[in-house]
Amino acid sequence: MSSFTESVGAAWTLVTQADPALLAIVARSVAVSGTACALACGLGLLAGAWLGVARFTGRSAVLAVLNTLLAVPSVVVGLVVYLLLSRTGPLGFLGWLFSFKAMVLAQTLLVLPVAAALTRQLIEDLERSQGEQLASLGAGTGMRALLLMAHERLALVTVVIACFGRAIAEVGAVMIVGGNIDGFTRVMTTAIALETSKGDLPLALALGMVLLGLVLCLHGFGALLRHWQVHRSRERAHGPVVAQVAA
Repeated sequence: MSSFTESVGAAWTLVTQADPALLAIVARSVAVSGTACALACGLGLLAGAWLGVARFTGRSAVLAVLNTLLAVPSVVVGLVVYLLLSRTGPLGFLGWLFSFKAMVLAQTLLVLPVAAALTRQLIEDLERSQGEQLASLGAGTGMRALLLMAHERLALVTVVIACFGRAIAEVGAVMIVGGNIDGFTRVMTTAIALETSKGDLPLALALGMVLLGLVLCLHGFGALLRHWQVHRSRERAHGPVVAQVAA
């Protein structure tokens, strides 16, 4: 039996037997990424919706900066947060470095541009087709943004799912600001990197299986939502025609 097959078998055993160390790392990862995703989406969805509707001087420059932030490597975000939270940094008095809060902050800053950019594009496309009608009814910029968000709420769920996937699959930033401390700041991605370097392939593979399975389930849920939305839209479009034929 090859070492690869043995490692995969041992990893599967860890997953099926719910290894305590494995579960602790997974739970910590979900907690960090879930909190960061909630914070980033809470700000990013509103900011992105407003940018999709608002028209102001310098908007193109703001969008250029926002799109640039999408390509910033996670290690750069981690470095910035590290400098902010270090003892000599402006936020050093908080004492957050190498803690749960530091990892949440890093992932929030990493995911925030993703949430804002995706929402902005979604709302701006809808604004082109429905914004003029809403404006004629007296809806201002903020109200149009909220109404369009409500209209596209299912699509925004997929944005949140994409943001969570970006956060939980990230390794560089949390490695820098969290320190990968066993039992405190070790998450799935940092544990995979550490265990692979140590040669503990079964645990690394088990964590990889759980991570891939979690992301797959989330995107599968998002696909089901999109399918349901398309199906519902078709029913609404054909409803009047069916009623007329029946009459």
